[in-house]
Amino acid sequence: MNNYPKALERLIQELKKLPGIGRVSAERLAFHLLSQPGERVLNLSQALLDVKEKIQLCATCFNYAQGPRCAICSDPNRDQSLLCVVGHPQEVVRFEHTCEFYGLYHVLGGLISPVNDVSPDDLNIEELMLRLKEGHVREVILALDPKVEGEATSMYLARKIRPLVSKTTQLAHGVPVGRDLEFADEITLGKALRGRVAI
Repeated sequence: MNNYPKALERLIQELKKLPGIGRVSAERLAFHLLSQPGERVLNLSQALLDVKEKIQLCATCFNYAQGPRCAICSDPNRDQSLLCVVGHPQEVVRFEHTCEFYGLYHVLGGLISPVNDVSPDDLNIEELMLRLKEGHVREVILALDPKVEGEATSMYLARKIRPLVSKTTQLAHGVPVGRDLEFADEITLGKALRGRVAI
């Protein structure tokens, strides 16, 4: 049993709730924060509050944004005819780091997963259909995690969007099957984008 003061123990318990942080890492972070000047800890706490107050989902693509629309949707130089569909906002950043894609994105907000009680109605699929019905998109790239849920979501979407766009593609294999896209390096993602195939 640890005999930490209540405030310190509370901080450790809150840090443990972060992904990938166990008890030992939480203690290390808590002690590090204790050793920092008050101003540095205040800056961290203000950054946490700012991100919760100022970051929202883009009204168009559901990427993270600091305003009603994200920087990508607001950029007039992006190719409006290419739409890359991803599961989560952090995957947009991964694709942007490849410097291989200059179109737009649509974030589903997850993947179809009956086991986890996630149905198509829980995702931003209707909003995707509305975007496609506008008629500006000629190719949709389904860039979903190469695992069972991603494949199921891709097949579901492919059937729905086929009547609305002239070309539907998915990432080429090269992204490891069974892994999340967020763990793929930029080179692998870039090659997968270049080698995408029709479905």
